[in-house]
Amino acid sequence: MQVVDPYIELRTEPGRGYPLFYVAERGEWIEILKRKTDWFKVRTATGKEGWVNRSQLENTLTEAGAKTTFRDVMLADYLDRRLEVGFGWGQFDSDPVLLMRVGYRLTPNFITELSASQVTSAYSSSSLLQLNLIALPFADQRVSPFFTLGVGSYKNTPKVTLVNSPEISVTAANAGLGVRIYLTRNFMVRGDFREYMVPINDNRVDTFNEWTIGLGVFF
Repeated sequence: MQVVDPYIELRTEPGRGYPLFYVAERGEWIEILKRKTDWFKVRTATGKEGWVNRSQLENTLTEAGAKTTFRDVMLADYLDRRLEVGFGWGQFDSDPVLLMRVGYRLTPNFITELSASQVTSAYSSSSLLQLNLIALPFADQRVSPFFTLGVGSYKNTPKVTLVNSPEISVTAANAGLGVRIYLTRNFMVRGDFREYMVPINDNRVDTFNEWTIGLGVFF
């Protein structure tokens, strides 16, 4: 990238407390070598290597003549991570639900996720194990909406007090949407809405709505 300010200051280490040892003047070309938080190690055309603050680099131009921009360091770290683990709680129709989930980022915009849910009511308990594909059209935004589709198992076990109520164990599908809000380098808060389609028998398909909110951590 090319310096367009009167000058850019190079320091010996990433921090304003370290000595300034070189000044790259307007018109010089510099190359970025690596990043540490908001400090970038650069190399000038003459071979000088030092650390420059992000605020100064954002006033440089690329080879195409466009202004240089840098993604927020926390969001960049987030998109580089692959594994996510989280939990949530909410309502499955009118009953309370708790869930755990593990996700793996396939690309910046797609995540595959396995979730296990437990629903408890006065008359029965239900468990769900679902494998979902999550699509994030705006993955690099701090507030990131998403869409999800999945399939898995649904099992409903009546309480022993109910007479002649059979246990149900079937394959169920779900579709939903939600939002992920990135908090820090390792944590996010997440809200989900899903609709489950559960085939009870050949002539009956029940639908259930699930609302949850939860936390997630990624590695």
